[in-house]
Amino acid sequence: MTMFNATALNEQNNRRQGLIRILFMMMTGLLILPVLIILTTLIVKGGPAISWEFLFADPTDGMTAGGIFPALVGTIWLVAVALLVSVPLGIAAAIYLSEFAPDNWFTRVINLAIINLAGVPSIVHALFGVGAFVLFFGFGTSILAASLTLAIMTLPIVIVATRESLQAVPLAFREACWNMGATRWQTIQRVVLPNAVSGILTGVILEVSRTSGETAPIMFTGAAFFLPFLPTSVFDQTMALSLHLFVVSTQVPNVPEHLPYGVALVLIAMVLLMNALSIGFRVYLRGKKKW
Repeated sequence: MTMFNATALNEQNNRRQGLIRILFMMMTGLLILPVLIILTTLIVKGGPAISWEFLFADPTDGMTAGGIFPALVGTIWLVAVALLVSVPLGIAAAIYLSEFAPDNWFTRVINLAIINLAGVPSIVHALFGVGAFVLFFGFGTSILAASLTLAIMTLPIVIVATRESLQAVPLAFREACWNMGATRWQTIQRVVLPNAVSGILTGVILEVSRTSGETAPIMFTGAAFFLPFLPTSVFDQTMALSLHLFVVSTQVPNVPEHLPYGVALVLIAMVLLMNALSIGFRVYLRGKKKW
């Protein structure tokens, strides 16, 4: 015998809660379903193209056969250089906005500029990269020009993720350091940043995903249709998986059906691998937190 009996209102609320739970589960399933369909399609249609020759050989027969090794290496170059530029700049900007900047019109203008920068179309970033890095700074069409364009485009991602991570560190941590005589920078360097690293990696993960798949910003600034050699410095041009996929899908006739799907599958796999490594490192850091 229960002490309390459910009233009609309780039963109605329980039914409503159950329906809302089912609705949210269905919405989550609808979000996951397209991803599963895309991955399944790529694996089924692109799987036959995957081989050691496909991964480590150059394109042949007018890019209708052979492999994607130059494009794979070029994508790694572009992503690595973009990360080396955008991550330090983004973290520095986030530290200033979160820890040093006063709440005034200048800070609000900076925040508005970051929001607007995140909404600029990629083709506009491409034209900016041509004007700024290719022509004005004289880098030419190179890995450096393309990576700097990608870095500018993805800066808002790093800044926002880092700032939110810094603000999530309890104020009590800062106050304890200040009471012990630590300076503001010592507190940031030894307490705030180590506790915010896991959140900062979230921005890095998002940046890797976006820079790997962008085509327009690199098409005009550093990526090439075909190159018979691998890049040796940041001032060389390079092939890239995203541009290679665009070319073999739309510009090259008589391409075997499995070839574009194989390129897309490798691109997705590379992004998932880099994301998995970052997520694993983030989980490890979060496990070491004491709060």
